[in-house]
Amino acid sequence: MYSTAQKLTAEFIGTFALLFFGAGAICADRFLHSTGGIGLFAIAMAHGLAIAVMVTAIGHISGGHFNPAVTIGFWVTKRLNTLDVILYWAAQLAGAIAASFLLKLIVPEETWRAVLLGTPELVRDFPRWAGMALEAITTFFLVFTVFATSVDQKNVFPTGAGFSIGFVLVLGILVAGPFTGGALNPARAFGPALAATHWANQGIYWVGPLGGGFLAGLLYDAVFLRKTETSR
Repeated sequence: MYSTAQKLTAEFIGTFALLFFGAGAICADRFLHSTGGIGLFAIAMAHGLAIAVMVTAIGHISGGHFNPAVTIGFWVTKRLNTLDVILYWAAQLAGAIAASFLLKLIVPEETWRAVLLGTPELVRDFPRWAGMALEAITTFFLVFTVFATSVDQKNVFPTGAGFSIGFVLVLGILVAGPFTGGALNPARAFGPALAATHWANQGIYWVGPLGGGFLAGLLYDAVFLRKTETSR
């Protein structure tokens, strides 16, 4: 059994990795823009692989949330108490902030400024409600997959949880990325926004993902877990 400090350290490291490699890939794409960049697919893969590796490596310590939207799914299903949620969120946000400021220090200023350190942003003239819906729906499937692969003890392929979760994140970014930046994670939006001091539409990246995560956890628990438990 791991201590609270160990769990929070794992959440910090996992979220740090997501931001460093995910936002770092966006900065790399900008740096290489004269030669065509690395493209949306590579950026999505950088995010997905970061999560896949971190869930596989240290998910057994803290549950491998690395995302406040996942944590709220655990809270609504009573798998975490409110204090633990606050501590998890603090660790996740701290990891995102640390990674973002480190990127700001390392990446050339003209590069990170051009992409605001990878801060997600709505494309021009895209409605806020649509952006919020995209973030909510894509995060719903992300958290749904977390519950299906990591929480549901009847899953026969638990060792594949990390990469299943990572690939769902890739899919979400491929769909939402061109319109919202594809955060699917409040910490993913908050860290670079703080480092780049760019707060436009920040609420979308909290309300959408948290709403999607809340509903995903509630639905999976009610339909696939509790009914099975009560039928025993």
